[in-house]
Amino acid sequence: MRIDLHTHSTVSDGTEAPAQVIAAAAAAGLDVVALTDHDSVAGWDDAAAAAAAAGLGWVPGVEISCRHHGVSIHLLAYWPDPEAPGFADMLALTRDARVHRAQEIVRRVGADFPLTWDDVSAQAPDAATVGRPHVADAMVARGHFASRDEAFALVLAGNSKYYVPHYAPEVLDAVRAVREAGGVPVFAHPGADARGRVVPDEVIVAMANAGLVGLEVDHRDHSPQQRERLAALGAELGLVRTGASDYHGTGKLNRLGENLTSPEAFAAIEAARG
Repeated sequence: MRIDLHTHSTVSDGTEAPAQVIAAAAAAGLDVVALTDHDSVAGWDDAAAAAAAAGLGWVPGVEISCRHHGVSIHLLAYWPDPEAPGFADMLALTRDARVHRAQEIVRRVGADFPLTWDDVSAQAPDAATVGRPHVADAMVARGHFASRDEAFALVLAGNSKYYVPHYAPEVLDAVRAVREAGGVPVFAHPGADARGRVVPDEVIVAMANAGLVGLEVDHRDHSPQQRERLAALGAELGLVRTGASDYHGTGKLNRLGENLTSPEAFAAIEAARG
């Protein structure tokens, strides 16, 4: 069984529609795939239909933008009830905050580079969640940079003068909201320190006490040493070890199936459903 539990579509910052992500997963030889767009479940219906047609196991998921004392944390949630009031309200508030943040980034960037909100909107016609990747794509389309990665490195990084923070729920509250919605929370790429600051182990302990089920240990942004450390911490806390590609189509180098979740770990994740 080849199981990949972290992918993105055009509903957030991927470059392929939900059904195309599923088709790509089938072509990559996956048996089970999760669609986990940022702060939105808008791609679920199309992904579920495509997976059924392809005979592919499919997991409804979402990647929630969270914070803890100013540090950004991404929390994967599998099988949550999207209509659970606290959960739905949390996602809606975060999506709205992302739009306002992206508009302010465009205003700041536009002072130095020709760029408008219409340029960004044109890059995200199907997106329920608009973010910095769409701003980067708009700058590429304008000819300011050659790639999304270059735009991030030179203009949109967290230490840039153009950077704007956005609202995100406190991670312990988000873990509890996922569990209350019947979902299974897993900490996405917890050791990805090349992206920015990461939380210390005591925060992972607190998340586990709040109801965290798993750690995404096997991820391309983790070194072998980080994987070993996170696996040991997860085992100590009784957390399930998962792995995934974090696929974004052509938006990132990540390839479907490059990291996988074992069938045993998937069974444990599934058993934790509310």
